[in-house]
Amino acid sequence: MDTTLRDGEQAPGVAFNLQEKVTIARMLDRLGVAQIEAGTPAMGEVEQQAIAAIVRLGLRSRVSTWNRMVPADIRASLACGARHVHISAPVSDIQIKYKLGQNRQWVLQRLKQACLYAAEYGLPVTVGAEDASRADPEFVLEFAFLARELGAERLRYCDTVGILDPFTTFERLVWLKERVDLELEFHGHNDFGLATANALAAVKAGVEWVDVTVGGMGERAGNTSLEELYRVLAGLYGLDPGLNTRYLPLLGRFVARAAGRPSPEYGEKQGCYA
Repeated sequence: MDTTLRDGEQAPGVAFNLQEKVTIARMLDRLGVAQIEAGTPAMGEVEQQAIAAIVRLGLRSRVSTWNRMVPADIRASLACGARHVHISAPVSDIQIKYKLGQNRQWVLQRLKQACLYAAEYGLPVTVGAEDASRADPEFVLEFAFLARELGAERLRYCDTVGILDPFTTFERLVWLKERVDLELEFHGHNDFGLATANALAAVKAGVEWVDVTVGGMGERAGNTSLEELYRVLAGLYGLDPGLNTRYLPLLGRFVARAAGRPSPEYGEKQGCYA
């Protein structure tokens, strides 16, 4: 699940224009990623125009939008023509109490309202457990049970501030997977340089989806790198993520240029870094 156009654009100093976003979406589609998180419609008209343009491409990759658990965000997604939405909710007490001034029951109620609103329009929903790595595991489980009851396709477990290590990632996701019958997705950040290692641990734990960005671009220290995770899965574990890797060098260089960053150097073998 590639989030270059959403979380990747939160990297300091990065702002893609509309044509760059459309081009990146086309390249990701040709690369063969399963899903493209195209952006956050609630950010405003410029963002909505870009998302609508990507939706109109009719890509093979699923195109989704990121939303808070409020109907206005979902209406903004609908206005862009989006047919798949991700609804994110804070699950750590740090975010619930100190960031929002609310409680756990408020989160569950708002999630229910948002998911039911999306269901009225026939929108498939994935649900994000924001800051799950700092949350009470029992509340994450309760949150996951509700998401499943509301018809969510999967749960995104977010290491929002990048504090996990591979061993803890594996233990927590195995624990969660054993208790809830719901597809899981892992979203990691690279604050301690462990995003790719944590993503690999998530895969080993049985998680079906991993969020990545081109070049690991993203908020603060960045996200799990698409190229690194591909290289580890294919080169060390013999797993085929199903990517058309001849597009990796072109994609990586285009994204770097659009972001105003140094262009990566790729080796000849399967589009990997030299």
